[in-house]
Amino acid sequence: MPTTRTVLITGASSGIGRITALQLLKRGWTVHAAARRVDAMEDLRGRGAVVHALDITDSDSRQALSDAVAEHGGGLDALVNNAGYGDVGPLETMPLDAARAMFEVNVFGLMGLTQALLPAMRSRGQGRIVNISSIAGRFVTPGAGWYGASKFAVEALSDALRMELQSFGVKVVVIEPGLIRTGFEAVSQPSLAAGGDDPVWGRMMQNVATAWAEGFRQGSDPDVVAACIERALTEADPSPRYRCGSSSESALIQHFIPTRLWDAMVRRRMIGD
Repeated sequence: MPTTRTVLITGASSGIGRITALQLLKRGWTVHAAARRVDAMEDLRGRGAVVHALDITDSDSRQALSDAVAEHGGGLDALVNNAGYGDVGPLETMPLDAARAMFEVNVFGLMGLTQALLPAMRSRGQGRIVNISSIAGRFVTPGAGWYGASKFAVEALSDALRMELQSFGVKVVVIEPGLIRTGFEAVSQPSLAAGGDDPVWGRMMQNVATAWAEGFRQGSDPDVVAACIERALTEADPSPRYRCGSSSESALIQHFIPTRLWDAMVRRRMIGD
């Protein structure tokens, strides 16, 4: 790769995306920062980032971003697909429209932008695609079924893409953060609160909300994930997956515990059985 490397980071207005952008700017990268809220990225612009408006769910917006990055010149060395959010609720009652909206961002938006940018990477014979998943892409908990399903999809797509692109010199890496203090839980708070009023599922959702609050209070700083992303971007032979942050080890431990025992442990903590 050239001395000055170029990266596009989605969801760069806050949390993991913003911290990663700041870290890579310090390292001398040319950073394209994209998000819906351009005004929230003015500090990144002031530090040298190229700032773009992006509605990840809109194909025209994704194509406009791809064109703008290409017009900037120099080619794109890396894409960090970070944009995403979580909505929660019992599977029986969570509206399918809410689930579809989450998939539009977390899955279809991610792949739509990747499809727009990939031909140029492939033709250059080099590049990195780093997809931000979650430990929820390895196991799910009550109330987070649809969010987990979106991250399981990211894991599956990343695996297929990694194998498809190996002969073209484009490496695909998945980052699986644990509990990170990014304000993620605040975005999910309205659906958590609504679930708590449900006559059937209220007790479960109240316990879920309590468990999340405790977990995120003890969560890791987003800098931990930013460092992990930087490793994925710079190591000559990156691992297909990097786990990082509080509770991320659960994604490994879960595979060694019998399913019924794991279910009982999770239910005891999050449902109160």
